[in-house]
Amino acid sequence: MMAAQSSTCYHCSTYFPKSLTSISLVLQRMVLTGKVSTELGIQTTAAKFFNLFVKQLHHVQNISDTVHEAKLHQGDWHGIGSVKSWTYTVDGKVTTCKEKIEVIDPRNKSLTFDLFDGDVGKVFKILKAHLEVIDKDDGSAIAKWTYEYEKVNEDIPPPYGYLDFVTKITKDVDAHLLKA
Repeated sequence: MMAAQSSTCYHCSTYFPKSLTSISLVLQRMVLTGKVSTELGIQTTAAKFFNLFVKQLHHVQNISDTVHEAKLHQGDWHGIGSVKSWTYTVDGKVTTCKEKIEVIDPRNKSLTFDLFDGDVGKVFKILKAHLEVIDKDDGSAIAKWTYEYEKVNEDIPPPYGYLDFVTKITKDVDAHLLKA
């Protein structure tokens, strides 16, 4: 009887002392799922920036030209489980999705959104956006955005365009709040 051969993943250099079948399944799973993130310095306080996303999310469409339309679909604008329909531009393409707030954590100034249906649902089984706003000693803050995803197939690229999207929104919201 032949022993299963070991292998190293060419994506992440992880050593796998398993059968080829197991390695294939792990590699396929690794290619389809992941996280991408970015951190941006903002001049607004963490509380003020976080508050806009928690209590005034509907204003984002009036603050950033990247967001074309936002409509309430179910519930209210700011409650957990409420559903909104969004139209925005990512990677130069007009994109649609529904969004549901999953977590609001005022203590840690963090939110988690689930993005689904529309154009997003065609390429991602899972696309979750997580925002955490961290105070700095000088009164400014850091906005950290993380996207957790599962692609519908391995031909779909990771959602790097969404990092550009939230970078633009973060800068636009920060500038808006500094004027207010």
